[in-house]
Amino acid sequence: MSTKTETVTKTKSKTKLSPPSLYNVIYVNDDVTTMEFVMETLKAIFHHDDTTAESLTVKIHDEGSSVVSTLPYEIAEQKGVEVTVLARNNGFPLNVKLEPS
Repeated sequence: MSTKTETVTKTKSKTKLSPPSLYNVIYVNDDVTTMEFVMETLKAIFHHDDTTAESLTVKIHDEGSSVVSTLPYEIAEQKGVEVTVLARNNGFPLNVKLEPS
């Protein structure tokens, strides 16, 4: 009588997951969009408090642009689209850019 033995080798692969790349959401100043509208979007979309929203708005106005948030790409892109749609629906040309952090 003969016994047949089969060897099965199981391998586990470990995948290293790296954190998602972060992107800066940048508001660009223009001559039409009101400071009040900018402040409202900073509070509504990015959940900044009144003080932070006001200081970011002044920085955008004085320096021409400012990073308003740093987020994973997909979230940054979605929030940028939300701001742009809201701006256009309210007649403002506010421009939002994304740049790698």
